[in-house]
Amino acid sequence: MTPLLFFLFTVSGVLGDLKLASYYGDHMMLQRGPQRAVMWGKATVIGDEVTVAVSGAAAVKTTVVNDPSGTEGLWKVKLPAITDPGPVTVKITSSEGEITLSDVLFGDVWVCAGQSNMGFALSRVMNSSAEITEALKFKNIRIFKTGQVESPSPLEDLKNVSTPWTAPTQDTVSAFSAVCWLFGEYLYPHRNYPIGLVESAWGGTPIEPWSSPDALAKCPQPQVSGPKNKSVVWNAMINPLLDMTIYGTLWYQGEGGMPNFYGCQFSALIQDWRQKFRAGSEGETDAAFPFGFAQLAPNMKSDDIGVFPGIRWSQTAGFGFVPNQKMPQTFMAVAMDLPDYNSPYKPIHPRYKQDVAHRLVLGARAIGYKEPNVIFRGPFPKTFSLDNDQHTLKITYGQNNPLDVRNNHGFEVCCSSQSTTKCTDTDEWVAAPITDQDTHSVSVSVAGCVSKSPVGLRYEWRKSPCDLKQCAIYGKDTDLPAPPYIRENGFN
Repeated sequence: MTPLLFFLFTVSGVLGDLKLASYYGDHMMLQRGPQRAVMWGKATVIGDEVTVAVSGAAAVKTTVVNDPSGTEGLWKVKLPAITDPGPVTVKITSSEGEITLSDVLFGDVWVCAGQSNMGFALSRVMNSSAEITEALKFKNIRIFKTGQVESPSPLEDLKNVSTPWTAPTQDTVSAFSAVCWLFGEYLYPHRNYPIGLVESAWGGTPIEPWSSPDALAKCPQPQVSGPKNKSVVWNAMINPLLDMTIYGTLWYQGEGGMPNFYGCQFSALIQDWRQKFRAGSEGETDAAFPFGFAQLAPNMKSDDIGVFPGIRWSQTAGFGFVPNQKMPQTFMAVAMDLPDYNSPYKPIHPRYKQDVAHRLVLGARAIGYKEPNVIFRGPFPKTFSLDNDQHTLKITYGQNNPLDVRNNHGFEVCCSSQSTTKCTDTDEWVAAPITDQDTHSVSVSVAGCVSKSPVGLRYEWRKSPCDLKQCAIYGKDTDLPAPPYIRENGFN
């Protein structure tokens, strides 16, 4: 069995051979009711009885069984459904010893995963000193951070823990994921009970290492090589967490992806994580738990198209918005309007994580918590009306999201001399400036097509489409940007 670091926490009592998995300890967060939190660990006496008692709740008992993945015995229990936030004490006893955990809270647990923009620390954001000072006020938000480890095979427990469960301190919250922390901080006032945040991120990782073999098998795969091979991060940094009952997941990844593959890969990852977290928690984690993600932010100041627009589109499975039929119970923070070209951490790492977190929280409230009347998406095109006489295309958006038009740039039309219904790779895209607008629609000029037929439309289809919060279309009441968009099948 791979050696595991079970005791990176300060716990009181006589330990003996009774052990806890790595993500249980003092100050921890367990998932609140109606879901039941799972606890597990190791022991040596097969058939021995293990009792887990939460102060103020009924004790639960289980038996040590042979661990199919190791030489030690394994025990696992479901706690009662507990909604009292605590703090409580948890006592685990058997003939081999006793462990007492203190200052334990019950709340909603969110796992935050991805690459460097998820791992981007709170100490690096805009106004970081003020953000850290504010963060220290939220003692009922608890954080946990995995170490960065890869493995060629699935690990039963984490091999390394970077930050054990803790309330925010100057040192721990400064080094914690900014998006993950700010999400919890902004969500907290809307829930009024504890929030647990688990960061499991690794810069530069493509999606394949985060995908289990089952997820990879569902899609065609590009060639991946080097230190981040397929499934190696899943094996070491996600698989060990599956027994943890969680409420939802946040994801910030996409750089290095390939548009032709990413749409299937991402949808498969979401479905697979849901299935496996539910199975690991013995049915306690929701089979359709909310899954939020950040759409790719700009990279560098450039008018290049590059692969980013295609990846952004693929992040929505080709719908342009979420949730959709391929990605139910998902929500997205559009980030293409948050460039930070002068970031000391390179433009690929913009410091405006507050906006990303704010947009994610709106989605979590609407999708994850079913709060009514929360608008969590920017305007999205509903209908199109082509006027060939006036050489204009009218784009009408939804009625519940009035428009804030900040400039007349960003739209392009596809001009075809071969078809009136389909844009092909050989057709030309030309600028289509906004010529008119009202509360719910804009009209763009298609005069650039000259004698050709306008057969497609795209919006902000660039790697870095606009300056900070200066893309063309926003929600007037929400300040949320319209997402990037493409249509290639005419306007009939």
